[in-house]
Amino acid sequence: MRAWRVVRHGEPVDVLELHDVPVPTPGPGELLLRTGAVAVNFPDVLLCRGEYQVRPELPFVPGIELVGEVVAVGDGVTASAAAAGLRAFEPGDRVVASHIGVLSEYAIVKADAAHLAPASLDDVQAAGLVIAYQTAWFGLHRRAALQPGETLLVHAAAGGVGTAAVQLGVAAGARVIAVVGSAAKAETARAAGAETVIVRAETEDFAAVVNELTNGRGADVVFDPVGGDAFTRTTKCIAFEGRIVVVGFASGEIPPVRANHALVKNYSVLGLHWALYQQIRPELVREAHAELVRLADAGAISPVAGGVVDFADAPSAIQELAGGATVGRLVVRVGGSGDRA
Repeated sequence: MRAWRVVRHGEPVDVLELHDVPVPTPGPGELLLRTGAVAVNFPDVLLCRGEYQVRPELPFVPGIELVGEVVAVGDGVTASAAAAGLRAFEPGDRVVASHIGVLSEYAIVKADAAHLAPASLDDVQAAGLVIAYQTAWFGLHRRAALQPGETLLVHAAAGGVGTAAVQLGVAAGARVIAVVGSAAKAETARAAGAETVIVRAETEDFAAVVNELTNGRGADVVFDPVGGDAFTRTTKCIAFEGRIVVVGFASGEIPPVRANHALVKNYSVLGLHWALYQQIRPELVREAHAELVRLADAGAISPVAGGVVDFADAPSAIQELAGGATVGRLVVRVGGSGDRA
């Protein structure tokens, strides 16, 4: 099979090489998938640069999210599913999963981290369902307990996880205010359902705009994958008993959390590390996936593909994401899993 491998650390277009490697065999608790499509995520950039919290030994295959068809099932998968009262995976099942090392024509994933793909989504859409939508779901519902009628502020609202947060906020009955970096990204956030879009390049102080839009109350919940100045200014427009969900630091800056300010204004700062739920409370991940499937089948959510590239162009797609100008989720079409696009 063909697989893209990082041969040294650096920029994606410089360090990714296409190699012919043996098709892997699933071990205990694993599935072998024929890859249909791979969603590009920012950790792919960090993996190439050697800056991710996990540093696989060189050379290695990047890619952390995919949709594919089950080809083979490892030992113990069927028995484990039966013991947990779950349906066992079978060859031919179309699944979505998250696992490092999937930017290849065949990929190994852990069975307990795989889920049946919604029939309502084609491969391009389904490829981006796991990480972005699970992150947004746990951030908004498990951590912040977003309620109907509340105001939700979403930073980086035109990105993959940002559009997911906007769509899920709308589906939850919240009023969604989106912040994007440029006018070119504004329409993506509006199409996702944001009531108001603030363009940072055109607005000197987004916090003042949020306070004006809410008659001085501020946002009840803030979804922040940016950090840096975005977080700092967010504390100036957070409502009484508001909740700021820290999802990541796309700005490259980790802001300080002022405990005295949180005390005086009576707000909460909540961290979200979605991968820990898969490790510690996988049953919650399965429940969230079932709800996401329900919303997808109802047409309430639909992953936004900012671009689709062929397998041969995967390094360019990862490099494009590194540049920060993308919207939605870039997807690498690999083929071979019954694509419904």
